[in-house]
Amino acid sequence: MTPAAEVLTAMSIPHREFTHPGPVESLEQAAAERGQHPDQVIRSILFHITEGEYMLVLTGGPQQIDWRKLRRYLGISRLRMANPEEVLDVTGFQIGSVGPFGLSRPIRTLVNRRLFEQEEVSIGSGVRGTTIFIKTKDLKRALGNFEEIE
Repeated sequence: MTPAAEVLTAMSIPHREFTHPGPVESLEQAAAERGQHPDQVIRSILFHITEGEYMLVLTGGPQQIDWRKLRRYLGISRLRMANPEEVLDVTGFQIGSVGPFGLSRPIRTLVNRRLFEQEEVSIGSGVRGTTIFIKTKDLKRALGNFEEIE
């Protein structure tokens, strides 16, 4: 069981795991193998806000993050995406497997509200090549304390 599945199971949140048959090279490939539209594949992106402060941003597949809007929301003038070493250190997971569940420590989470327009999404499980399918209503419940942005 993946780290995300362990957490969701402990919370009694319905979900299912899916393992890709081989390496995943693109968003489009991931969506096709999962039988999903790219908007249903959630990307979990870790941002470095200030020294020691990070934020996990969840957005649907091809949707671009509006950096200006994100900086304005956070009330800061500069931010950057975390590098691979920071991602591993802060989340406990490698890039490509990060999701909001089973993290090595609590991380402030910001969700693009458009992803809740989908009925079901897939999200990082903590293990490369394996994803979690979850209904968005259950995702919202499982996330608990999170922030939303357009």
